[in-house]
Amino acid sequence: MTASSTGSSPTALITGASRGIGAAATRAFAQAGYQLLLVARSKTDLEALAAELRSHGQRVETAAVDLSDPSAIAPGLEELLNRGLSPSVVINNAGAAYTGNLAEMPLDRWQWLLQLNLTSVFQVCQAVLPALRREGGQIINVSSHAARNAFPEWGAYCTSKAALASFSRCLAEEERQHGIRVSTLTLGAVNTPLWDSETVHSSFDRRAMLAPERVAEALLSLAQQPASQVAEDITLMPAAGVL
Repeated sequence: MTASSTGSSPTALITGASRGIGAAATRAFAQAGYQLLLVARSKTDLEALAAELRSHGQRVETAAVDLSDPSAIAPGLEELLNRGLSPSVVINNAGAAYTGNLAEMPLDRWQWLLQLNLTSVFQVCQAVLPALRREGGQIINVSSHAARNAFPEWGAYCTSKAALASFSRCLAEEERQHGIRVSTLTLGAVNTPLWDSETVHSSFDRRAMLAPERVAEALLSLAQQPASQVAEDITLMPAAGVL
């Protein structure tokens, strides 16, 4: 693991940090000794989580940024990064899902989903690359097995995750010369609040899904790989397979 420029402890920046995989990841990284830069939409949820995490003795900074608003990302990240912590690992975890046939999907919903699942990742990466290039570091993009498959009524989600996987590969090739490693964590179904959102309608058995805590362990393992190597794409699926 790489130490941040402001102290002996490394720093992780995590988006979608207030719940689900993001919240589990913040706890795992805090327990492993990381300082944290946390991004999510809800300031109240972020501050409650930060108060809990600070009990581990690590510094935690938060920024309430709505990643569905492209105009909010650059200034929100700039303000966060100006607080003195330089990330050595960036986890692009925030995202959303939408179920419905492509033929009837409203354009504004398509644009919203692509903004959250793809364009916001592009914007976050642009914001953090100058800091990462100074000392080297890692970007981990959280994707889905939907990137490699076609599921009825999940077409927009599949498309966004397939594009994210391609973006990760291209970014890896461009930034390798700057000492930046790019990894993708490809996941099967995970038991998170995503399944409770108003844009998702499903009847999957959530008991058979991956636990967010196990996903957090995988993220930490990726982040703790030595700088001399990179796990470019790790796939983690429920034992039950595709649900």
